[in-house]
Amino acid sequence: LKPRETEFNKHPAALDRVWLLLKSCVSLSPCLSVCMTNCPTLIVTVGLPARGKTYISKKLTRYLNWIGVPTREFNVGQYRRECLKIYKSFEFFRPDNEEGLKIRRQCAMAALNDVRQYLSVKGGQVAVFDATNTTRERRATIIKFAEQNGFKVFFVESVCDDTDVIAQNIVQVKLGSPDYIHCDTQEAIEDFMERIKCYESSYQSLDEALDRDLSYIKIIDVGRRYLVNRVLDHIQSRIVYYLMNIHITPRSIYLCRHGESDLNIMGRIGGDSGLSARGKEFAKSLRKFIQDQNIKDLKVWTSQMKRTIQTAEGLGVPYEQWKSLNEIDAGVCEEMTYEEIQDHYPLEFAMRDQDKYRYRYPKGESYEDLVQRLEPVIMELERQENVLVVCHQAVMRCLLAYFLDKTADELPYLDCPLHTVLKLTPVAYGCKVQPVCLGVDAVNTHRDKPEFFRGTLHVFHSILSPPPTPHSPEIGLAVSADRSLSSYHTENVNLSYRGSRVQSAFTSDA
Repeated sequence: LKPRETEFNKHPAALDRVWLLLKSCVSLSPCLSVCMTNCPTLIVTVGLPARGKTYISKKLTRYLNWIGVPTREFNVGQYRRECLKIYKSFEFFRPDNEEGLKIRRQCAMAALNDVRQYLSVKGGQVAVFDATNTTRERRATIIKFAEQNGFKVFFVESVCDDTDVIAQNIVQVKLGSPDYIHCDTQEAIEDFMERIKCYESSYQSLDEALDRDLSYIKIIDVGRRYLVNRVLDHIQSRIVYYLMNIHITPRSIYLCRHGESDLNIMGRIGGDSGLSARGKEFAKSLRKFIQDQNIKDLKVWTSQMKRTIQTAEGLGVPYEQWKSLNEIDAGVCEEMTYEEIQDHYPLEFAMRDQDKYRYRYPKGESYEDLVQRLEPVIMELERQENVLVVCHQAVMRCLLAYFLDKTADELPYLDCPLHTVLKLTPVAYGCKVQPVCLGVDAVNTHRDKPEFFRGTLHVFHSILSPPPTPHSPEIGLAVSADRSLSSYHTENVNLSYRGSRVQSAFTSDA
């Protein structure tokens, strides 16, 4: 009964498109990438060193993967470091260093070969080719490569003349790279500045006239101005929209769930109940925590559900309600207990364990649906500075997965306990997380990812022979506030399916 594994069912997103490549690359038309509407996209960065190209590449890769577009970054600098092992000095990047040019060209071609493999064989939809690509000759080589393989090309150029921004980027990012790991700070700064000069002499920026037929976005001075040219499809338009929303201003994002609710205590999922006594106590503790943080121009966002609104009202500051932040819709299972779900929907009970991310409640939502609903929230979070988001467990998991670059398989099992604030601080190539437990006990709603049972036969068994009602899980027991974040777990409930063991899919979140 197990379907044969192919590249398509290993990578479900690959099923979204099917295109045929001609046997002979020589016969490919130079306009192939335009003719084929749904072919893969190759994003190519352009710009001098220390202009934020890798920062952009990593954020863009993280965003596209989060919305379900299989994307991978190919950093040519990493290929060069693997080839050379030991970096000596900026002399390697001199335009008259023939040996250096040869090695850099070989590294670029090795990266492009991996791009071809990823987009043509492994089910990828977008590849980000992260390198300087500062000359028209290099960009022409990439365009020819894309035409021969049936890929669309979209250039992302970062232009920055702000010396403060460049210096900050060198200190925060470049000095920590493997090239300078055993180097004196001042010596490293001087060497990197010389490396930039090596590129400046041959740098050819994207030109409105000369490059009018190319698809690109030019980001000028970290988003003060943009130039967009020939956006050809949906993916490119989403890339442009995303890049026009991000910024590098230092800030913190605070994520927390609502205070404990009455339905949390009863072990019922979803619903729109108010706060319990401990939930109200958490709201008071949250107010004190936020006041102690002394956060400049803090914005507070909630869902439109009672429990988040009541939590935010305790802060004594203005707040905004977002319908997009409402908890995942459990459909026909709203406000049901484990036992009720098991009795009424035994098949659903079992199916959710197979693929919790894509499983959709009857007449409700899946985590995948929730990610699509939350995309406008992510866009607005990227535009903002300091924000506190008071939300729900499934919603918080989706937001956290975006900032921490978690996969779809990891997302539904991220630990987001009640009465704990997560402070997210964006750093160079990622996000630092600081969990803060506010010392108010609450029920524990987290459950680890279960061990999958073998095959699919057990799901069909559940139709013929619904499982017996298990012992009621220990819902309503308080979790001590002094427990560490990593220890917020619940016991799994085991169900018998004709001699096979299946673990409960449902937790006290929706």
